[in-house]
Amino acid sequence: MVLLPQGLHALKQVAKQVRVEIRGAYLNLDGGNAGLIPNIPENPRNRTHTKRGRKRLFNAAIHALRMRVERTFAWEDKFKRLLLRFERIQHRHYGMKLLTNGVSLLRTRQLYWYITN
Repeated sequence: MVLLPQGLHALKQVAKQVRVEIRGAYLNLDGGNAGLIPNIPENPRNRTHTKRGRKRLFNAAIHALRMRVERTFAWEDKFKRLLLRFERIQHRHYGMKLLTNGVSLLRTRQLYWYITN
């Protein structure tokens, strides 16, 4: 979080140099204590009436993409060999990542087939 302001400033400079418009772009971060607006759905907490005040900013498409990424990282974390980085050679580590992603994809396809049939 300490390096975030400098990183954002550098990102703006690079975007300006390559002529990429980043105005209105979303940035998903884990830390919400830097004055940033989180992109998470509001939990109604068994309310019968809506909460007073301005509605919280929420973009469902961006949130769905973020959840896919987080789910992929969670699948990788199930494999201890990747989590602790036993492989010292980059090509082997990348191969293990491909293997675990393939296994995870097979699991989801089998689950989908089991649910639909």
